[in-house]
Amino acid sequence: MTAKLHWRADLMAGAVVAVLLIPQSLAYAMLAGLPPQVGLYASLLPLLAYAALGSSPVLGLGPVAVLALMIAQALAGLPAGVSAEQGALVLAAEVGAFLALAALLRLDALASLLSVPALRGFENGATLMIAAGQLPVLLGSTAAGFTLPDLLRSALHGGMRPLSAAWGAAAVGLLLLSRRLGSRTLARLAPLLLLVGAMALSALTPAAQGVAQVGALPSLAVPVGLPPLDAALWLHLLPAAALVGLMGFVSSLAVSESLAQRRGEKLLPAAELRGLAAANLVASVTGGMPVAGSFSRSILLHEAGSASRWSLVFVAGFMALAMLLLAGPLAHLPKPVLAATIVVAVLGGFTPGHYRDAWRYARAEGVLMAAVTAAVLLWSIGAALALGVVGSIALLIQRTARPHVARIGRVPGTQHYRNVERYAVECQPEVVGLRIDESLVFTNARGLSDEVLARVREHRERVGPPQRVLLLMAPVNHIDVSGLTALQELRSALAAEGLRLEFSEVKGPVLDRLRAIGWLEQHDVSLYLSHHEGISAGEQVLRPSLADHDAPGQL
Repeated sequence: MTAKLHWRADLMAGAVVAVLLIPQSLAYAMLAGLPPQVGLYASLLPLLAYAALGSSPVLGLGPVAVLALMIAQALAGLPAGVSAEQGALVLAAEVGAFLALAALLRLDALASLLSVPALRGFENGATLMIAAGQLPVLLGSTAAGFTLPDLLRSALHGGMRPLSAAWGAAAVGLLLLSRRLGSRTLARLAPLLLLVGAMALSALTPAAQGVAQVGALPSLAVPVGLPPLDAALWLHLLPAAALVGLMGFVSSLAVSESLAQRRGEKLLPAAELRGLAAANLVASVTGGMPVAGSFSRSILLHEAGSASRWSLVFVAGFMALAMLLLAGPLAHLPKPVLAATIVVAVLGGFTPGHYRDAWRYARAEGVLMAAVTAAVLLWSIGAALALGVVGSIALLIQRTARPHVARIGRVPGTQHYRNVERYAVECQPEVVGLRIDESLVFTNARGLSDEVLARVREHRERVGPPQRVLLLMAPVNHIDVSGLTALQELRSALAAEGLRLEFSEVKGPVLDRLRAIGWLEQHDVSLYLSHHEGISAGEQVLRPSLADHDAPGQL
């Protein structure tokens, strides 16, 4: 693509995404308990900061629904005398500092703390909670709460205004109708067209009398200045900032990585950390709120043909133009209409099929996904994130607590060795061929001897008494000190039974470490370049082990 076409594609993509970002920035600021203009401020200069330091040409940066819910919870308990706007500035600064420190220490692996089931469970839970939390605004009720129990208790005394409910229901109906009957372009333009129409109807007719409105806004000139330098306030918001930063980075990286794979591009996680850190730090000094990547806007940038991060520069430019044009009319915007755009937008991303797929594939991960969703709805955002992290780590430890050791034999007429429980293979009685299918580290090292000795007993019962045990080590990428100790214990256990331990196909980095301390020579462990060479070093009399091809096991 030529430079001219690049610019044209980026300009068009910027215009299309700005149309979606205008109503979303207003709505998500309101969702976070902040004045609408804060969302607009967060959609200007922070985009330029990410464009300068980030790596994805299609990450739709700005206010996002899930973070808005987390921000609202964080700002709900501010000390007396501290406004929500001041708290948002401090929160954005702390999120930026947290991500900058992670980038400096090269901690982009933080994204691995949340497994995909935990992340999806969290996002679905937040989606449902956001939609539930906007229902009172749609209905003109005073009910409020960050969990379903709190919201339901509050709803008992919240009341309802029929006129507000009519505005909200009409807005939801029009948005759903635009998605169902209109073109993709109309569906994208619908939220903006709805807001403009609602503002005009409210300003020019008495149709919205008695309906809560956004109200008069201050000057939309970007307020540049440092966030409050109150040590107590910073300390109070620090835990929430860590959670917001973690969630913002993990969700942004998940979006940008999936689109990078689709586009055949290379993404730099470290650059993503730097870009997100810079964007949040800039938001903290320009009247904004914490920002991250939005899935819907990122997909839109991709589909609109964004070729570089210049598209984000154009988005910021169009947002600045919108601020100049919308300053007056925004005061007349009915809040139920704004709430309707939130409900329809977030519920469009709810994916119940993920629970079914996870349950069918790995029930433990399906349970984790459902548990994280339930924690968001019934407990708190912080508890749900903690459950997701702890649950992901627990499942990893559970899966790797014992190394998988397969007894293998030769496929007749070849030099290939496969699991005896899955293939019809040939085994020599005097040598037990085993394959270690994982790295040997502290999480699984203790189970190595038991697993190997169990396979030796199977061989003795089904094939004959062995003289040596040959471990195929090709799948082993790393052996830590715990793994090395386990190998020494295994050698001693085998020696007690009159068996010799041998290795085949040890990977170079692992072999380098073993040789550096003279481990093979010290423990008299033979090493073979190939597993077939190791098997062939013994007697050549072969016995068939005809296993059922459909038997459970691992290749």
